[in-house]
Amino acid sequence: QVQLVESGGGLVQPGGSLRLSCAASGSIFRLYAMGWYRQAPGKQRELVARITSSGITNYADSAKGRFTISRDNAKNTVYLEMNSLEPEDTAAYYCSANFRGEGYWGQGTQVTVSS
Repeated sequence: QVQLVESGGGLVQPGGSLRLSCAASGSIFRLYAMGWYRQAPGKQRELVARITSSGITNYADSAKGRFTISRDNAKNTVYLEMNSLEPEDTAAYYCSANFRGEGYWGQGTQVTVSS
């Protein structure tokens, strides 16, 4: 069982930045594929960005050029750096881990972009 704990969400003005963190349990974090997803009210959960165990990243079109996913295997943590935030980025952001076909989710952290 992998436990994921997100942090770093909050209220930010349009154009601002936030960094989300996701701390994972377990001794084989380096083998997990990690991802960030988001879900806005009334919408389906969608992929924002993901990073493989070898560090390969990919992003949703809406995140390209603004968001950066990274991981620190020594700290069992994955990050999502978000810049140039827009009101449309308002959502609950969830961290995910995948290992050998087993998926895990964190409890989510709320990001609200508003003036």
